[in-house]
Amino acid sequence: MPFSGTVRTRVDDTLPPEGYRLTVGADGTVEIAGGDDAGVFWGRQTLRQLLGPDAHRQAGSDAPRELPQVVIEDAPRFRWRGFMLDIARHFTPKNGILRYVDLIAAHKLNVLHLHLTDDQGWRIEIKRYPKLTEVGSSRRRTRIGLAEPELWDERAHGGFLTQDDLREIVAYAAERHITVVPEIDLPGHMQAAIAAYPELGNTDVTDTASLGVKTDWGVNPHVLNADEETLRFLEGVLEEVLEIFPSRFVHVGGDECPKDEWKASPSAQARIRELGVGDEDGLQSWIIQHFDRWLTERGRRLVGWDEILEGGLAEGAAVMSWRGREGGVTAAMAGHDVIMSPTQEVYLDHRQSDHPDEPVAFGWVQSLRDVYEFEPVAPELTGTEQAHHVLGAQANMWTEHTESQQRIDYMVFPRLSAFAEAVWSPSEGRDYDDFERRMREEHYARLDAMGVDYRRPGGPRPYQTRPGVPGLPYTSPKYA
Repeated sequence: MPFSGTVRTRVDDTLPPEGYRLTVGADGTVEIAGGDDAGVFWGRQTLRQLLGPDAHRQAGSDAPRELPQVVIEDAPRFRWRGFMLDIARHFTPKNGILRYVDLIAAHKLNVLHLHLTDDQGWRIEIKRYPKLTEVGSSRRRTRIGLAEPELWDERAHGGFLTQDDLREIVAYAAERHITVVPEIDLPGHMQAAIAAYPELGNTDVTDTASLGVKTDWGVNPHVLNADEETLRFLEGVLEEVLEIFPSRFVHVGGDECPKDEWKASPSAQARIRELGVGDEDGLQSWIIQHFDRWLTERGRRLVGWDEILEGGLAEGAAVMSWRGREGGVTAAMAGHDVIMSPTQEVYLDHRQSDHPDEPVAFGWVQSLRDVYEFEPVAPELTGTEQAHHVLGAQANMWTEHTESQQRIDYMVFPRLSAFAEAVWSPSEGRDYDDFERRMREEHYARLDAMGVDYRRPGGPRPYQTRPGVPGLPYTSPKYA
């Protein structure tokens, strides 16, 4: 029937949180009842899908629209349906992030996790520490791929978001019922900060004044010291972060923190003895517990990667389980909230096939089917009292090898569409063949309308060289 253009919305508290009921009447009018305002919004996204691909264009369309007479009642399976975008390794400016807010909103995801700091770049303005962006936001060159011998792009790479930029992103996301979760990674992944403020590093074993912003990839041995002055510095950073981001959760990283500098540092060893924490793992745990208490006192909750389990988990912390499911299972069994984000299944920087023309990417193949069949609740938790501690799941896009919006689009889509269905819909009755049919018949056209340069179902484009780097392929059968 022709769509009348009339859409009535209301909140109906008999529906579950974020749930909705969409009714298309015989006269083409639409009513959307939501369990809350978010439910009404997700119902509107379903209406856009029913109206056809042109409803996803910025300018819309004047063409007549047809709607089936239908009643759809739906609600999400999980509270945390997240997507992480790493803007530290390769910077994504404000307009690119706003674009991704729209893309994840169209897929009914409700968390955007921004990885704001790392060894290769500091991307958030901190007014009391201006060198973090004056020095830490730019690196002099960038390693390309993982080829041996090493290949380099000798151009500087940099950029950061002002606090006003970030407030705009947060407000824009909130209008779409998306929470923006900031990540300030500590005590590892901090070379950009140490380059800006060398006193933050382990100066008794490393010439931190000579460290620049890291230009290569991989786990970095240079980490923060555990001095009181460094804790005060980080508290100052987080005070400004809390002023920008109202999210309940604040991510502090906690991953991939080598202990070699602490083992060699007389200052770190003295600190371990002073605090009575036993060893280097205990020192990292003490730092995480310190910030867990600090955030709790301010009405927030700490979330970190699963390494925060090492040395003992902070009382109120939530765990983002990335090294498989084991950390999440351990945390949930101990009564901690968990977000499942295993690298084996939902790391979208992994290659999508074994085809030699896939772009440079990490690791093993994660196909569209692999992501679609992802199950956030581990078998060990299924049917247990602890299963409710699985808040949901998150797909991650790390950007070491994705230097442009086009490259990010290619890696993220259509796999994020598969992930979105896996975290919204019940696991029972999930059918990959039906999902792939719906992608081909309907959803690829929506992605086209939204301007997404996704990986086509036929596979990667033919082998090309990267502009500005003659003879260097985008791709390699050896993941280089």
